Amino acid sequence: MKTAIIYASKHGTTEKVAEIIKSKLPNDEVELFNLAEKPNVEFRKFDRILIGSSVYAGAIQPKARKFVEQNMIDLLQKKVAIFVCCMFFEKAYEQIEKGFPEALREHARSIKHVGGEFRFDEMNAIERFLVKRIAGAKESVTKIDEKCIEEFISEINNN
Repeated sequence: MKTAIIYASKHGTTEKVAEIIKSKLPNDEVELFNLAEKPNVEFRKFDRILIGSSVYAGAIQPKARKFVEQNMIDLLQKKVAIFVCCMFFEKAYEQIEKGFPEALREHARSIKHVGGEFRFDEMNAIERFLVKRIAGAKESVTKIDEKCIEEFISEINNN
C-alpha cells in the first residue's frame, strides 16, 4: 500500500513520530512530507494519507490546518488517519476537535494523541520560559506513547 505521512512539526517531535510510524509500516511504500518544506503535496498517487501535527500554543499547526482545508475533498476520497503530538494530554482531543473538520474526523480510520515532548534545545528563550511557567518543566521531557503509536498502526491497518 502506498502511504503518505504528511505532517507539521514545530520543534521536531511530530517529525520524529512520523519516522517511527514509517518504520512500523515495513511492507508499505511510505513517503514523508514535512509541510514546512513542501506545503503543496501531490498525494493523489497514495492509497492512504496519515496527517500529523503538533499542538503548539493550544492549536494544531497552521500549516496542517491549511493543508486539510485546501485538500478536504480529495482527502475524503482516501483512507485517512490523524495523529497529534501534545504535552497537555487532557486537552489533546479538544485540540483535535478544534483543529480538524468534523467531516475529516468522522472519515478518519484512526485519530490518536501519541504523546509529546518538551525539547528545550529546540525552543527559544521565550518558549522555554513559558513552558517552565505553564507546565513546570525545567528541562527537556519525552512522553511519546509507543503503545498508542502501536494502536494507531493497528487501527490503520485493520480498518
